[in-house]
Amino acid sequence: MDMMTSLAGIGAFFAYFAAALGAEAIFLALYMAVTRHDEAALIRAGNVAAAVSLAGAVVGFTLPLASAMVNAASLLDMIVWALVALVVQLAVYLIAGAFLRGLSQRIETGDLAAGISLGTASLAVGILNAAAMTY
Repeated sequence: MDMMTSLAGIGAFFAYFAAALGAEAIFLALYMAVTRHDEAALIRAGNVAAAVSLAGAVVGFTLPLASAMVNAASLLDMIVWALVALVVQLAVYLIAGAFLRGLSQRIETGDLAAGISLGTASLAVGILNAAAMTY
């Protein structure tokens, strides 16, 4: 196989990769705007609960995003499913907050149980979301 054949898909690679990075940035901005606590400030201050909960949300979004990339019929198709994944992850935070009273305040005070619970919920739903996108 020659070099040109190997690089034939490089344009699509960059398009999908750039779209995925853009989706990640949009997800982070929206997620951090929706949560009642300031993840960035808390993480800078060494709050492990905030770091764990945000990590779970990011991975919970990235898994279905990757699934959308693999299964998409086009770049637009991938973007549509990325939006679905984004909405699902925002819903996880809102639903978790309804079940775990004072969730954001608990994360702000460094309650690791709250951070792990939210991170785990985000990750679990992200795995299910990714699997559902394969059909």
